[in-house]
Formats: sequence, C-alpha cells, structure tokens
Amino acid sequence: MDLRPITDKQRSQYDKLVTHVIQSWEWGKFRKSLGIPLLRYGLYKNGKLQKAFQLTLHKIPFTSQYVGYLPKGPFPNKDLAEALKKLGKEYNCAFIKVEPDVVPAKARFAKRAGIQLKKMARDLLPSPKPLFTKYNFIIDLTKSEEELLKNMHPKTRYNIKIAQRNGVEIQERTDDEAFEIYLKLYFETTKRQGYHGHNKEYHQKVWETLKKVNMARLLIAFYRLPNSDIRHPITAWMLLNFKDTLYYPYGGSSLEYKNVMASNLVAWQAIKLGKKLGLKKFDVWGALGPDAKESDPWYGFHKFKQGYGGELVEYIGTYDLVFNWPLYLAFTAIDKLTPLKVFLLRLFGK
Repeated sequence: MDLRPITDKQRSQYDKLVTHVIQSWEWGKFRKSLGIPLLRYGLYKNGKLQKAFQLTLHKIPFTSQYVGYLPKGPFPNKDLAEALKKLGKEYNCAFIKVEPDVVPAKARFAKRAGIQLKKMARDLLPSPKPLFTKYNFIIDLTKSEEELLKNMHPKTRYNIKIAQRNGVEIQERTDDEAFEIYLKLYFETTKRQGYHGHNKEYHQKVWETLKKVNMARLLIAFYRLPNSDIRHPITAWMLLNFKDTLYYPYGGSSLEYKNVMASNLVAWQAIKLGKKLGLKKFDVWGALGPDAKESDPWYGFHKFKQGYGGELVEYIGTYDLVFNWPLYLAFTAIDKLTPLKVFLLRLFGK
C-alpha cells in the first residue's frame, strides 16, 4: 500500500474511514489548536484510500526525539506497521504508541488478530504503559427505554428514582455559564479524588472546537432544597458525539447533596439524549476488567458504569513500535516514578 498525507479536501472521506471520536478530523483540529504536531495520513491501494489515521508527536524532555501517539486507530496490520516505521524514522521518534479501536468480538477474528499480532511481535510490542483502558462498557442505544431500564442493576434503577423524587433537574446546555459550572465541578472532583486531569486550556479548546460542529454538549444536574429558590449545580458531564456513537469522556460532581443521586439521573438522561440524537452506541470511556477488585482505586467508577447494563468489551491492547531502544527503556523505567506518570498524562493528553 502507498502512504500519503491526507489533504483538507479529503476531510469527508477521512471521517468515513475512522471509527472513534479521538480519530475524527475535528479532534485533530483541537489537538493542533494546543500547538501539538499532528500527522494525518492514508494508506492507498490501487489509488483508492483504504485506511486513514492521525497521530500526534510529543517531545521527550531533554532530548531531540519524540513519542508518536496513535490512539483508537485501525488494526495494526503489516501495512500500518510499515507506514508507522516510515513516519517514525522521518519524524525522529524514539517510539510510537498504538492503541487500536479494535474489539475482536468474534472468536474467529480474535484468533486471526492474535496470529497477525504474533507475526509482528518484532515490530509491535505489548506496551507496559497503556493510556486508554483495555476494557470498556458499551451501551446499546437501539434498545427501547423499557429494555434499557430492565437491563440496569436494580440499585441503579432505584437511584434514578431517588434523584427524580428529590426533584433533581437535568439541563442540556452549550452556553458559557454552563461550561464554567462544568469546569468548577471537574476540578473540584480531580482535587478531591487525587487524580491529575487535564488543565483548563485543554477543556476550553476541546469544548470550543467540537461545540462549533455540534459534537459536544453538557448535561448539568441542579438540586433545589425544599422551600428554597436557589438551584445548586452538583453534577456536570461533557458528552461528545461522532458518527453513531455518544461518548462520556469527562465529568465532575460536588460532595454536597450526594444523597440525591444526581449522577445516576445524569447518566440516564445521557442515554435518552443519545437515543434522541439517533445514535446507536454509548461509549462510557473505559472500565476495569471482568475480575475488577474492590481494592482498585477506580472500582467506584467501574461499578457505577456497570450498573447501566452495557456490554463489557475488551480491546486488543496497547503496543509500542520502538526505534530508539536505550531511550525507550529509560523512558519506560522512569515512568514507574509517580511524578512522571503525571507528566505522561499531560504529554499525551488523551
């Protein structure tokens, strides 16, 4: 196959081939707005575009080299591996991290995919540092509301009813005030739970870029105390949509009025919104595996998402294509230190 850059005139053709919002043209535009170098290429066979992808380049501190990052792209077959080798050498990459948007749902495909990956083991190595989780919950939005409610965990249905009885109000919004509410709750949550999210500029840019093309919206839950006119925003989610899928990448909540179960109602409203938009799937952006342990710090998120009855899917994993082994091994070893883990999240900015 021939490797060629994708031009602006091919935008529509490009978006038809990619499968995830992270690979969408508009997401690439957002990444470039942050000053991150972005490469957008296609693989051609007999003059016809067969595969398309975009990857970002991230400078490794104190070196002249880069890490390439290709999230949620196509299956890394021999043609893609050869293309990435060429790009890695051309753009001075120490390694390229690949996280395909591929779920080997059928046993026959899973076996075939495993064989292909095994053949390419000299090129694509299982990565010691995934950025996206290997597992995820996908909710089927083609089902009726009655079916969706029936598939939920009884506790989840109960919590939705609690929120409704408490008069929690959910608003779908795209205005500046709503975005400021979202930011406040997002950073309140990251601080409280001790994880390092993206900075304000990141959220501002993704919001401004995707909102313009009707690919982003906010759901905000408000609660009003009895005999009060003051509405308190207590949960906010940013939702993205691309092709037939709704995504829940970012959100935040307040500890105040936690007992009214606003987040459960926001999730149910998101599902109904996806159906209203005519979408087929709701991607909740990650989960733990089938043997999730309560001791895992992410177990609470996992259990919350699990309650909505989605299918737990497993992706084929994360792989690294290495060009500079000494630097790659040093990078991987230092990554075990907590401070660099924070840096990596900001470096790749998934």
